[in-house]
Amino acid sequence: MSAEFNEKIYSSKMDKSIHSLKKDISTLRTGRANTNMLDTIKIDVYGQLMPIDQLATVSVPEARLISIQVWDKANTSLIENTIQKSNLGINPQIDGQIIRLRIPDLTEERRKDLIKVLKNMGEKSKVAIRNIRREANEELKKKLKDKKISEDNNKNFEKNIQKITDENIKNIENILIEKEKEISQI
Repeated sequence: MSAEFNEKIYSSKMDKSIHSLKKDISTLRTGRANTNMLDTIKIDVYGQLMPIDQLATVSVPEARLISIQVWDKANTSLIENTIQKSNLGINPQIDGQIIRLRIPDLTEERRKDLIKVLKNMGEKSKVAIRNIRREANEELKKKLKDKKISEDNNKNFEKNIQKITDENIKNIENILIEKEKEISQI
């Protein structure tokens, strides 16, 4: 019984999956300004793709405004063009080396689209959690077959993995409910 099953590995993988979901959800545009909205935008400068926060200072001076203070004036138009081409649906306003992004109110149709995208992200995360559970159960079956764990230990580990899975799925549901409320707020 030296090769004991370690459920913490799978719990950690599930935590990473939820962290990834939170990061993805933070890029969704709600009615408020949020610097995370710009995380997916990469600017083609100096021969490579760089995130905006490596080329400028990004701040939120007001609830519906993102301010981008570009460090190198030559990059201002590159950042502006990339933001215009992105799927944010925001038109940048340039004032010297400062780019301002006014966040417009979301239309009802856009809110519904965002909620669909949100639910899709949530479903993908749930599938990832279930895949991690399946991976854990396969390892348990192999260890049982190789007689590295007993039948009783196998059942206990399966129960624990299912409990961890259920907790993570519930956590995802709560995250989705919170974000949906945020999107639905007028």
